[in-house]
Amino acid sequence: MRRLVRACYTGTGGYSYAKKADDVAREHGFDRVARLASNENPRPPSPAALEAAEAALREGNRYPDERASALVEALRRYHGDYRFVTGAGMDGVIETVIRTVVEPGEAVVVSTPTFSFYGIAAAAHGARVVNAPRREDFSVDPAGFVEACRGVKLAFLCSPNNPTGNSVPIEDVEAILEGMDGLLFLDNAYVDFADIDYRPLMRRYENLVLGRTMSKIFALAGFRVGYAFVPAWFEPFYQRAATPFALNSVSMAAGAGALADTEQVRETRDHVREWRRRFLEEVPFKVYPSDANFVMIDVGPHTGDEAVARLAAKGVLVRSCTSFPGLGSHYIRVCIGEDWENIRFLEAIKNL
Repeated sequence: MRRLVRACYTGTGGYSYAKKADDVAREHGFDRVARLASNENPRPPSPAALEAAEAALREGNRYPDERASALVEALRRYHGDYRFVTGAGMDGVIETVIRTVVEPGEAVVVSTPTFSFYGIAAAAHGARVVNAPRREDFSVDPAGFVEACRGVKLAFLCSPNNPTGNSVPIEDVEAILEGMDGLLFLDNAYVDFADIDYRPLMRRYENLVLGRTMSKIFALAGFRVGYAFVPAWFEPFYQRAATPFALNSVSMAAGAGALADTEQVRETRDHVREWRRRFLEEVPFKVYPSDANFVMIDVGPHTGDEAVARLAAKGVLVRSCTSFPGLGSHYIRVCIGEDWENIRFLEAIKNL
């Protein structure tokens, strides 16, 4: 029966997950490990989010609002009067945008090295993935990116970029938008930790989608709440392509509740920025400056896989970057955790 499976799934491939914290703890005899591999927020969700989610549970016998009206209104109160669409995490939004725009066999451009799911999702929809490599310092060459996008309907650009952590200057994004005929999906999953704001571009460009998630600064990774700023012309087509009731009622309620707790957002941002600074100053390997809630570290002469294994033996779980297309084998990605997790990491990396 294997012959029934599509060729792209019969070999290697698929999303590469970090090792489970419980598995590392059992293997190395720790009561708990520092979970710094998945760019999570170490804080629990806001009490306002949990209260709203609990209330929504009582109506779990009903289908959710297919337009996520309460969540969209909360997003407008938080961001301003923009058009929004939602999905089951950023991944769900990415898949729906691809489904809306790309025919099987057409090309999708991805700025690499970056989050692997863009290419995985594009291939899953029958698209041909074209990688547009970043410069040696991981900055984006706008002219080169535009050239790769000629005749292409959809391109993906991540800023701040996962796993390198750097942001694309607004003027470079503008140059790309001016130069390309298709749609640019600008992934802003980590932009809440940066001093850059791409939202005003939505007022000027009809070929821009800004992807966002509530998994990071809003601490709702387990709820899978994704959304995007979209141009008005695109919204009805996205809604037609979307999986019915993809975002559940509990997640929508939690998202609306979290958006109201601006104090927790501020505290999380301050915590991340302080520890980013300390990682940059105290890690005895090259640490790349980051605008996100993680840093990328060159652990050469070790490989990323070797560093992950050695740190795991010390009770610290980080991510090897070997699975990121276009990146070398000697990098790891480390997110900002709780104070005790960050301290344990610093102690471990100094004795790598």
